[in-house]
Amino acid sequence: MISNGRICFYYQMQNHKKQKKYKAWIVEKSLALCAYLSVLTTLLIIYILASESYNFFKIVSVSEFLFGTHWEPLLEPKSFGVLPLLFGTLMIVVGSAFVCIPIGVVTAVYLSQYASKKVRRIIKPILEVLAGIPTVVYGYFALTFITPILRVFLPNTEIFNALSASIVVGIMILPMVASLCDDALRSVPKDLKQGGFALGTTSFEVIKGIMVPAAFSGIIASFVLALSRAFGETMAVTLAAGATPRFTLNPLESIQTMTAYIVQVSLGDTPAGGIEYQTIFAVAGLLFLVTLIMNLISNYIMNKYREVYD
Repeated sequence: MISNGRICFYYQMQNHKKQKKYKAWIVEKSLALCAYLSVLTTLLIIYILASESYNFFKIVSVSEFLFGTHWEPLLEPKSFGVLPLLFGTLMIVVGSAFVCIPIGVVTAVYLSQYASKKVRRIIKPILEVLAGIPTVVYGYFALTFITPILRVFLPNTEIFNALSASIVVGIMILPMVASLCDDALRSVPKDLKQGGFALGTTSFEVIKGIMVPAAFSGIIASFVLALSRAFGETMAVTLAAGATPRFTLNPLESIQTMTAYIVQVSLGDTPAGGIEYQTIFAVAGLLFLVTLIMNLISNYIMNKYREVYD
């Protein structure tokens, strides 16, 4: 006969299994809910941008919006050519890339391959501090420190200028590039590195010929994330570059980015529902499309050059 103790133990084990299955079910459904909420939020954003932009393009033609070189939707005569805002944004992004990408990659190579543990313990927290500084502080830093230096060497530099904004945005996103590239380089299997040394190559040759190509997809991902932040940066750019929608490629002049214009109109006295208010959504929709295209291109590059190790 089966004792009562064994029967109790059997039922306890069954209850324990049921509780584990129930907890696992709750965790699975919670994770699925979070994923669905993320997708739903994205779809709602796309719907709002598309619906409001549709109302805007019923009044303003797409060709005038995309190819016009004068942007003045708030004053008469109104003009809705978005190229000044688009070129201003691209100027900041490209300029910041020239600052953050080379310095970030070199810093990551040094931290992952050359720096001692003591040096890493010093430099990594400094990078984290840079990442945590508020953007408004960066804006005032550009206005009060970088711009005066630029005006010494380049007297034609305006007080608000794109070059100063590009430099400070590059400094702002530098920690992201350096940290993510460092992680990508350190994730490369040590066997590859040791194999390179076994063939008699130097440290520089191992880094150039083995480490960087092996971590290329991760390095590209760091570039995309950093430049995506540069696309969406608002406060630092507004303080450093000003708010003049000018169709120019001269980095010494004042410009306005798409995000800066959105903030300007959102915080102003523009009545909701008018054509001026709808320009916010048209500009935001264009910014969304540009960022999406950039991310799709980066995903293609990452998938093409991704290294798979057994």
